[in-house]
Parts: sequence; structure tokens; C-alpha cells
Amino acid sequence: MKKLVLFSLTIISSFLLSQKFTIDTLLTDKISIRAIQIWDGKVWYAGTDSKFGYVNIKNKSDKKQIKLSDKKLQFRTLAQNKKSFYTINIESPAYFFEIDKKKLDFKVVFNDNDPTAFYDALKFTDNNFGLAFSDPSANQRLNISQTRNGGSKWIHCNDCKDFPYLEKGEAAFAASNTNIASFGNVIWIATGGMKSRIYRMRYKDCNWKIFETPFTQGTSSKGIYSIDFYSETNGIAVGGDYTKQSDNINNIATTNDGGQTWKIQASGQNAGYMTCVKFRPKTNGKEIVAVGDQHISFSSDYGKTWTKISDEKNLYACEWLDKNTLILAGKDKIIKLNFQ
Repeated sequence: MKKLVLFSLTIISSFLLSQKFTIDTLLTDKISIRAIQIWDGKVWYAGTDSKFGYVNIKNKSDKKQIKLSDKKLQFRTLAQNKKSFYTINIESPAYFFEIDKKKLDFKVVFNDNDPTAFYDALKFTDNNFGLAFSDPSANQRLNISQTRNGGSKWIHCNDCKDFPYLEKGEAAFAASNTNIASFGNVIWIATGGMKSRIYRMRYKDCNWKIFETPFTQGTSSKGIYSIDFYSETNGIAVGGDYTKQSDNINNIATTNDGGQTWKIQASGQNAGYMTCVKFRPKTNGKEIVAVGDQHISFSSDYGKTWTKISDEKNLYACEWLDKNTLILAGKDKIIKLNFQ
């Protein structure tokens, strides 16, 4: 465990000036983790080599790991409803695994055998409705799979006529399972590559709207990697270029109208490439944490200014346990960041 005191010469919140935080390692293993969920006081994860498991947040000796397949599958998605966890491996064939939360029994409930299948994100918006999406094939539409009965049955659409066409070279990043977000009756999906745009659906009606963004784009490695919303109107997007991680131009943007328009924030004045962003609970959207391969960064003013608060490396995914406890996961580790 190490304790870091937060100082800055720039104008930042009193929170940063007055408080400390500690970083505690919860789990180490030979694994890359890009998707986590929190339930029953535990961090649940899915990662490389078909590994799925948990570690207790308060008692890290309480942990368990299972393998969902004899194959060396890579999981970059994880979602949950009341009874089960769900995860999908990247690459084809894609297997949709359902894992019972209490018994940890698991089974494959759906297969996507499309040769271009590469699932980027998976999310349940309520106990019954879940949505996953894979990169487009030649039809230039995102391949959407969804369930409306709690995960028992999945419907796959590899040419969804209600989904707008993507531009050539536009896709999505399987970076942290957070380029999909929801609030109330709204779902957003973010893309990157040659075009970096926002797709929005209301009321589960598959009537998707598409919105342009001023985000960095134009090559296969650029674009939005993560989005988060704290209301139906206010949200944030982060990303950049994973091949040039110090680049920090046009890699953070906010919206005040539900994703229709976006305003670039802190261009040239942030720590660079970011893979996951989350609003801090109970701060009315003002405080945000974002994580990249090379840093953890904090904003106290809705993304307008940012301070790098840690040089902790190789972290990809993040999730708040509560207002003062942030869980992060990445290459070979899961850590807990406690604000004091």
C-alpha cells in the first residue's frame, strides 16, 4: 500500500488540496482485465485465458477464480442483472456466457459465428434488457445482439435496418466495456477510427440517432474509448490515440444535450490517452476520474480542467464502489483507491 499526497500549482478543487488517498492492491495474477462489475462487496472480473472470478473488497484473501472454457478465450465485456453475470469473448466464434451469481455455475446461452465477430461492449440497462455490440462486417452496421428476457434468449442482428450506417473505417474499441452507457430510458454507443460519433437510442425501440463529434479521429487507433452519463442530458467522452498515448488534443469532450452536441475540454492540457471515465457519485456531475495506461486523472469541474493524481500504469477499467472508493483493473492486477 502506498499513500500519495495530492498537490497542484494549478487552480483545483479544495478536495484535491486537502485530502489524501491510498492505493491498495486487491489481486495480482497473470491476466489482462478490461471489464469489471461490483456486487455483494466483491469485484467481479473477466479477462484473458478464459478467467472469471472475484475478490472481496474488504478481505482480499476471500477470492475465487474459474475458467469458463478450455480454450484461451479473451473477455473484454462483463455485465450483470439480478441473477447472473454475462460475458462475451472477443473474436469469432463469440460465446455468450451466463454465470449464476450464487453458485457460479455457467453455460453458453448464445453463439455468434459470424467470422467478423468482435464484441466491444455489453450492458444491462435493467433486469431484463441487455445489449451487446460487435464491430461491423461488410454491411457497415454495428452487429447488435440483445435480450429482453433477462439473458435467457438473445436475438442477433448482423444487418440491423434500424441502425445507421457506419463510415468506412469506423468501428468501436474493446478497451474497458465503457463505450456504451445508459441512463433512464436512454442508451449511448461511442465509436472511433476514421469517424468518432455517438449513437443514441431511447425506450429500447431500436430507433437509433447518430451525432457527429469534434473528437480526435481519422485513423484506426483514434477516437472515443469511454463514455459516462450522470443524467439523460449530461455526459462525458474520453479517449485519444492508443499508439501515441501522450497525445492530448481533442481527446475529452462533454455534452449538455444528451449527446447531440459535444464540446472539447482541456485540449492539450491533460495527461493523454484514456480508456475509462466515471463520474464520482454524489457530486452532481462535477467530479470525474479517468484512467489510462499511464495515469489516473481527476477533474473537479465537469471536465474543464484535469490533474494527474497518479502515475500508476497499465490500468484499463474503473468503477466506483461508493463516493470515496474507486476500483481499477488492468494488466495483472486489481487495485482499490481510497479517498480519505
